[in-house]
Amino acid sequence: MEFKPPISFEDTSIAFSSKSNQALRRTSRLFAIMNYPWLVNLGTNFIKVALKLRLPVKSLIRQTIFKQFCGGESIEACKETSLALHKYGIGTILDYSVEGTEREEDFESTTLETLNTIQQSSINSKNPFCVFKVSGIASNLLLEKMHHGEPLNTAQQDSWNRVKDRVYRICKAAVNHDIRILIDAEESWIQNPIDDLAYELMQQFNQDKTVVYNTFQMYRHDMYQKLKAAFHMAVTYNFHLGVKLVRGAYMEKERDRAAEKGYPSPIQRNKEATDEDFNQALTFCVDNNQRIDLCCGSHNAYSNYYLTVLMEKYRIKPNDPGIYFVQLFGMSDNISYNLAYA
Repeated sequence: MEFKPPISFEDTSIAFSSKSNQALRRTSRLFAIMNYPWLVNLGTNFIKVALKLRLPVKSLIRQTIFKQFCGGESIEACKETSLALHKYGIGTILDYSVEGTEREEDFESTTLETLNTIQQSSINSKNPFCVFKVSGIASNLLLEKMHHGEPLNTAQQDSWNRVKDRVYRICKAAVNHDIRILIDAEESWIQNPIDDLAYELMQQFNQDKTVVYNTFQMYRHDMYQKLKAAFHMAVTYNFHLGVKLVRGAYMEKERDRAAEKGYPSPIQRNKEATDEDFNQALTFCVDNNQRIDLCCGSHNAYSNYYLTVLMEKYRIKPNDPGIYFVQLFGMSDNISYNLAYA
């Protein structure tokens, strides 16, 4: 029998084989700068002021931060990046994740662009997923009102009906084009209606296979229990549960708001607690893989390695379509490329 060594994320010959020496030096300099928070804050404030004053800094942004972390400014521009990654066995997710406006025309524009990403992905086997944020197609004020169960007036109810229609159109398009769709997680004070929409659509579209995925931010101390509750709902209503696990994206904002408004922070007490819940959630999902399809969205080497061990334990093939490993573009290439190589 051929000996297969355990996966390693330390093999830089695999992790950086796609990059030139010049590209590696540029990336190294960029991450070295990002290790200094005061430099990051200074640069961020400078860019905001420069853009407001219409100073010619867009080219600088494109050649540094944007080039490292963004695949392109349009679907067409992303194709070259997608092809380059596909050569090394890495798929891509087209992500048009805008958020934060309060105008109906912006919501509809974002919906149409998301539908376009689904259509384009359907003709490109390198793009198995698309993703959207509900806050990109709905008012945050409306979502917060829904989250707290406050009654809606007629105009607000009409707005909510339009939100539901947009989400339905996006998920229906994913079904029609055989593309999986990820619904991003958001701030805790608008998350409940997003969850409700996700499970309503899973009941409708995840009967035979998993199309719709909801995202679980495991830095919230209540999220592991929410994952188990979602699974029991899937069992009760007989649908496949699509799960994307992440650690989380809004920690500082969550803690600041909790302190300002005087309620307990929803964030875990420390990183160790987050890691423990994340890895427990991986175990739970793989234990129940006949009903759960999983996206492990992580830059944590141990969690990715642990999931490969779980897959081996349950004799799940490395290319099983029920489990995906996901990293952000330009981050943790040592994990992405070594996983793809294996």
